[in-house]
Amino acid sequence: MQTNPASPSYSSLVAVGDSFTEGMSDLLPDGSYRGWADVLAARMAARASGFRYANLAVRGKLIGQIVDEQVGVAAAMNADVITLVGGLNDALRPKCDMGRVRDLLTEAVERLAPSCGQLVLMRSPGRRGPVLERFRPRMEELFTCVDDLAAKHGALVVDLYGAPSLADPRMWDVDRLHLTAEGHRRVAEAVWQTLGHEPEDTEWRTPMPPTARPDWVSRRVADARFAKQHLLPWIGRRLTGRSSGDGRTGAQFSAELDKAFWVSPADHTNPGPVTDWRQVGH
Repeated sequence: MQTNPASPSYSSLVAVGDSFTEGMSDLLPDGSYRGWADVLAARMAARASGFRYANLAVRGKLIGQIVDEQVGVAAAMNADVITLVGGLNDALRPKCDMGRVRDLLTEAVERLAPSCGQLVLMRSPGRRGPVLERFRPRMEELFTCVDDLAAKHGALVVDLYGAPSLADPRMWDVDRLHLTAEGHRRVAEAVWQTLGHEPEDTEWRTPMPPTARPDWVSRRVADARFAKQHLLPWIGRRLTGRSSGDGRTGAQFSAELDKAFWVSPADHTNPGPVTDWRQVGH
């Protein structure tokens, strides 16, 4: 990658949020997840010697849990860039107090914005399909709050919701809730450009070329498999107040020490996958 002298250089990144930022479903061979935040960190590390990165995001977390468990930790790390994506898990629950969601998101932004060089917020991507249609008014209410907070606190907003490419069902995993590796790559590109870097992919918003639609029987088999393996368990967790993130901590958070740590490329000239980086004491 050639470096443009006019492009910004950041020495640290902290990612805060839920499964979208944790990286599901961008699965690596070792069983861990990569995701857009790891891809972005590797790009940023190629421009900054000694780059440090911490991803505190945990799948299934509600905005209240993000505020309680991640925001204070992230603020204390004094990063150049903090990304915050949260509230969508609340909006997708059968019962949701959107006023409380707005208040908690406001608290998160008010605590994070002064603690970093640049706060980045997002309008999350929205997959086309009937399951999410009923929740779109809540999603759009959440994104209006994001826009208002960004304007008030000088945060950047990455508009993924308005990107036609990320609405394509082919960008989503079989669970229809999490992006594929290609989807995560495009999100990383979107954040990269929003931070002021020269584009590596000017067409990240462009949808993939059309393909032949599966026949009716194949679609019904896929729908049945999705309902059994993903939709019904997802509904069950929401009705019982459980979460896929129960008992989990962020990728760079030590449960034993009860604190976050940074990771940094072992060789800053060739950062490679974040899973190959080394831990840096914090």
